[in-house]
Amino acid sequence: MRITLVGSRHFGVTTLNMLREHGVPVVRVVVADGADRLAATAKAAGIEVVVQANPKLVVASEIAPDTDLIITAHSHARISKDALAAAKLGGIGYHPSLLPRHRGKAAVEWTIKEGDPVAGGTIYHLADRMDAGAIAAQDWCFVKKGETARELWERALAPLGLKLLADVIDYARVHKALPAKVQDEQFATLAPSLS
Repeated sequence: MRITLVGSRHFGVTTLNMLREHGVPVVRVVVADGADRLAATAKAAGIEVVVQANPKLVVASEIAPDTDLIITAHSHARISKDALAAAKLGGIGYHPSLLPRHRGKAAVEWTIKEGDPVAGGTIYHLADRMDAGAIAAQDWCFVKKGETARELWERALAPLGLKLLADVIDYARVHKALPAKVQDEQFATLAPSLS
C-alpha cells in the first residue's frame, strides 16, 4: 500500500507518524508550503517532498508514481480528478464532523457554536464537492460542556481521525478496496468560515 500524503501542520505530521508506525510506506509528501513542519518531518525521514505549484490544487504530476492511495491530512487544497485517477484507490481525507453535518473549513468551531452534544469524525472519499464524497468510516464522541473547539480537537477529534485512518487503511490492505456509503444529503450542512 503506497501512500501519497497531502497535508500540513501538526495533524499532517501526526498522520505521517501514524502511517510509518503502522508500516505503511509513504512514498511522497505534498505540501502547499515548503517551510511547513510536515515537509521538514518528511525530509528528515527520507521521504520525497513536493511543493504544490498551486496551493489550492493538487495535480496528477504531484502524486507519486504507483500510488495506491492519496491521504489528505489538514489540507485545504482540492485534489484534481486527474490526481485522484493517478492513485489506484483514489483518495480519502479526514473531516472532524459527522458528515454530512458541518461540511467546510470550520467544522469543529461550528460543532461548538451550534451546541452539538455529540461530535465526530469521518473518513470520506475525496470528490468534486467539498466534504461530500462517500463515507469510508465514521465514529462519534461526546462534547464536554464548556469545551472549546481546540480542546475538543485535541482531546477527541484528532486522535479519532488517526484511529479511523488506520482502520480504513487496514480494510484497504485486506480488501484492495475502500468502504463507501453515500452521504445522506437531507442532513447536509455547510460550516461557513468563521473568519
